[in-house]
Amino acid sequence: MEKPTLIIVFGMIACLVSIASATAGIATFYTNYVPSACYGQQGMGNMVAAAGDTLWNNGAVCGKFFTVKCTGPRNPVPHPCTGKSVTVKMVDHCPGCPSTIDLSKEAFTQIADPVAGIINIDYQQN
Repeated sequence: MEKPTLIIVFGMIACLVSIASATAGIATFYTNYVPSACYGQQGMGNMVAAAGDTLWNNGAVCGKFFTVKCTGPRNPVPHPCTGKSVTVKMVDHCPGCPSTIDLSKEAFTQIADPVAGIINIDYQQN
């Protein structure tokens, strides 16, 4: 194989590995970021998220970063995804949430139309 061909093949493999390591889930959004279960009254900005019960693990996810990408709608809103991904810091717990990750509204808006309210996602811890 020629060098350019090898580079293309390795690039394709890297993309497949990246996709394979993502986990499917559900995202919603919220707007009040303080206080949080991880940081109390200390604000962490607005590119943050709250972990649903499946991720919370007694607070083990506090301070961890996750990359999240919309993969499709969960309700009748057609084509909610922007095609972008967003990286958020896990700062809170969302007990009983219908979602895996409850994103800040600013983070949700990066990846989907907030009118959708709830979306399918792929996410991975960084």
